[in-house]
Parts: sequence; C-alpha cells; structure tokens
Amino acid sequence: MKLQEELPVDHHLAGVYRYGAAFCGVVLIIFGCLGLADALTPFSTSGSVAGLTTNTALSIISLAVGAALVVGGIVGGGFASNLNMTVGTLFLISGFYHVFTLDRPANFLDFGMSNVVFSFVMGLMILTFGMYGRVSSKLPHDNPYWRRRHPEQAAREDSARQARARAGLPAGSPGAGAARGH
Repeated sequence: MKLQEELPVDHHLAGVYRYGAAFCGVVLIIFGCLGLADALTPFSTSGSVAGLTTNTALSIISLAVGAALVVGGIVGGGFASNLNMTVGTLFLISGFYHVFTLDRPANFLDFGMSNVVFSFVMGLMILTFGMYGRVSSKLPHDNPYWRRRHPEQAAREDSARQARARAGLPAGSPGAGAARGH
C-alpha cells in the first residue's frame, strides 16, 4: 500500500500532517539552537534550556530530528504522516528508555525527569499529528484511509452516488432507485 497514492494532494489531512511536522520540527530546532548557544561539551551534565537538561549531543540530535520534521512538513502528504508516526514513536521509546536510566551511566544524554516528560508529550503530539484522520473507528466515508480499508463498500457508495447524479438527485438524497419507484 503506497500512502502517496492513497491521499489526494489537495486533501485537508495533508495540511494537518504538514503543519504538525513543521511546528514540532521548529520547536526542536529552537531547543537545539539554544542548547548549542550554551557551548557545552558533548556529554556535559550542567546545561539547561527552558527547564530541560541538555548537552551538545542532545542539541545536535534535536537539530537533526527537527530538520527532518521540517523537511517532512515541506514534502507533506503521506510522507509527513509516516514521518510523524515514526518520530513520535521514537520519542516515546526514548522517554521509556530514559525513565529507566535516570541517574545511571547509560543516561549519556543527561536526561532529567523534565526531559522524560517532554519526550512523552512531544512524542504523543507528533504521533497524534501523524495518525490524525488515519486511525479511528468513525472515519468519514470520504476519508481516503477508510476507502482503502473498505474497498467494496466504497465502490457501492460510489455507484450509488453516480446513479443519483445520473438521475439528477442531490448528493444527500435517498438512493436513485427510490426516485424511480423501485
């Protein structure tokens, strides 16, 4: 299944994926730039930006991930959605990893509890932007993801819509068969 073919270019979901990726990317780039402005050593444990501990390594990672999200925002569509879901999942995994390595040598990025909370919140936000309109039990029937999962019903609805159009009935009216007395 190729998501680029599944999501029309002008579909409103593309904007959600695009702007969500770009927004989160800009936040991470700002965090990374502020961390680098402190001119910390790569694995220092004394840096802090906006209440989050940081070091040069974390700043560079933030810049790279932020840049990737901004690029995803520029590309948009299914690519941005997939990127958001991937990056959001990685943020959640990072949060779980760091919650278990707090105050241990394995915590090489010097995460504090505030960083863990930020990682969970940012991960959920990015993941939500990526999954918006794709995952729900009540997707509208014109949603391209619903149509991909229910091709038979989508085809029946398309046929009924075409029959209504041929009969000159408005789009929301009952079936064309009812108008002809069937």
